[in-house]
Amino acid sequence: TAQTTVTEANTALALGSGQVPVYATPALVALLEEAAVNALKPLLEAGKTSVGTRVDVSHLAATPIGMIVRAQATLSKVDGRRLVFDVVAHDEVERIAEGLHERVVVDEQRFLARVQEKTSH
Repeated sequence: TAQTTVTEANTALALGSGQVPVYATPALVALLEEAAVNALKPLLEAGKTSVGTRVDVSHLAATPIGMIVRAQATLSKVDGRRLVFDVVAHDEVERIAEGLHERVVVDEQRFLARVQEKTSH
């Protein structure tokens, strides 16, 4: 799980994803990913981490500034290193999002080394 309070800083207006002061879809996606990361923390062996590779989310309802948003990620499928989560989020009134999120388990040092290689191009 993960939760946040909607502030001016995480609204669509502030993040440039819309013109209204409600919880932004990019912030919602980040919260759903955070819930999945939190679910994996106690399960990954030392030196391993996960990276997000897919998000397919329906943002169902707007949430105003001041409300709490709670996200939940439930591991629904394991396909080798690929993990699929069912994700859902609620504000204090209703369900505001649902969908799926995929992550891949990687060796953290190898992953960071590959990323670093890009800076030499």
